Amino acid sequence: MAIAHQERPARPKRPRRRAGSTSRCLPYLLIAPAGLLMLGFIAYPMLSVLYYSLRDHNATKPWRNGFAGLDNFREILTDDPFFWDTLAFSARWVFVEVGLQLVFGLVLALLINQTFVGRGLARALVFSPWAVSGVLTSTIWLLLYNPSTGLSRYLADAGIGEYGTSVLADTGTVFWGAVVAELWRGVPFFAILILADLQSVSKDLYEAAGVDGAGRLRRFWHITLPHLRDAIVLSTLLRAVWEFNNVDLLYTLTGGGPAGRTTTLPLYVAQTGIDGNEFGYAAALTTVAFVILLFCSILYLRLSKFGGDDR
Repeated sequence: MAIAHQERPARPKRPRRRAGSTSRCLPYLLIAPAGLLMLGFIAYPMLSVLYYSLRDHNATKPWRNGFAGLDNFREILTDDPFFWDTLAFSARWVFVEVGLQLVFGLVLALLINQTFVGRGLARALVFSPWAVSGVLTSTIWLLLYNPSTGLSRYLADAGIGEYGTSVLADTGTVFWGAVVAELWRGVPFFAILILADLQSVSKDLYEAAGVDGAGRLRRFWHITLPHLRDAIVLSTLLRAVWEFNNVDLLYTLTGGGPAGRTTTLPLYVAQTGIDGNEFGYAAALTTVAFVILLFCSILYLRLSKFGGDDR
């Protein structure tokens, strides 16, 4: 008697995973841990500052703490004249510092890009101030500006100026004294970036321009500067943001004085929050400064056409 064989039911076919979808997701999976860490270190402080900017928060007077809404911002824009003074000084500080650092940095980069004996040593000396911290830079220049042991004493010995005069104590000279100190530290930043971009310029362009009769000035204007455009835009933007947020050098060098003549907006924030314990108002000042920097950065990149075609 024949035994009928029972047919087994066919297994459902599993859908095949596409190799393309996996390869597309792999880069995002690899950078996900770093992205989450960056989000935590950036998003949390920003949200925390925004939260405190809407509150009255004083660590020494906790009974006055509470929700303030937009009162802090209203006071900043309408009832705080020192805010506008610090904002005006910050704009002046950034414009003067970044402009001078760019000019001197460009000149230095062009000089050390040439071939001469001792070029390596010259480059090391030019770049060395960039490795010095802001506090140490301030200490060096405090010693140089010291009326008893600094440059002013030796100038007075030579008949220039008077004994006991301090550049940092005079409201007429304190700004340029701080500018010179920051120039010493900031110029190498531009020299480094511009020199790196200069070394990528093809020498064939200069040789062809020389054959056509172009002089040094024309070659610089029509070859060097167009090639350096993106490097200059990026370096000036980064340096402008850093100079706007400059606290360490001015705080150590002048403390915002004399008579508040060298107080930038970030230094005013530090004084309000740390010295005055008005953390809510300081957070509101920080938020306003962030909005100003964001708007100016976007406007600058749009006007400069950063990364666009030169034609």
